[in-house]
Amino acid sequence: MTTSEPVLNSPGHTAYTATASARIAVAQQRVLGVDPGLTRCGLGCVDIDPRRRARLVEAGVVRTPPSQSPELRLLAIAEAIEDWIARLGPTAVSVERVFAQDNLRSVIGVAQVMGVVMVAGARADLEVAQHTPSEAKAAVTGSGTASKSQVQTMVQRILGLAEAPRPADAADAVAQAICHGWRGGGTGVDGSTEMVSAGGSVRASARTPAQQRWAAAQAAARRTGAVDPRYRR
Repeated sequence: MTTSEPVLNSPGHTAYTATASARIAVAQQRVLGVDPGLTRCGLGCVDIDPRRRARLVEAGVVRTPPSQSPELRLLAIAEAIEDWIARLGPTAVSVERVFAQDNLRSVIGVAQVMGVVMVAGARADLEVAQHTPSEAKAAVTGSGTASKSQVQTMVQRILGLAEAPRPADAADAVAQAICHGWRGGGTGVDGSTEMVSAGGSVRASARTPAQQRWAAAQAAARRTGAVDPRYRR
């Protein structure tokens, strides 16, 4: 049996079906992050404003049993992703990108889920991005080699939560969403998914018009003295 498990919601959040106009009213940017996996697929939706303040919308995990045939497992994940997009109305989808893995069977399953997520985002006419685990870790902790517990702790701190998102797959998905909201890139606009530099900046030539406007808004917020949420006291 396939299960979808929302594990955390922001205070007072109510699920709804968002229209295109509602997306603009909800937040300046709403990112659905995905930590792809066949057995456990982490999902995390976050609102981020130009001052880099982040608010959790929902986080959870979709589980499918290994005993089920692959096509049915992928169908269940696809339906869950489509449900989250319809209910929460994200402006972008960011999925963790496979970069290396010794277990070929595992990496094939992850790649299949990535494809399902990307198709769901494209069907909803959303920006679809990919960021490596190291990029997501660096975005929220400052280190691309941070442990899962460190990622959970920093996600909790950034979002001002009473407890860290669990399981770890959900926290990784939230980190993926924050990474895209803060750093941008990863959309392959210039024919490459490697658009984010080691320092976290995105080449201006690779930005879409929407990303250029977002970068300008962030720059204006910094000029007014906004503080990076990771270092807020």
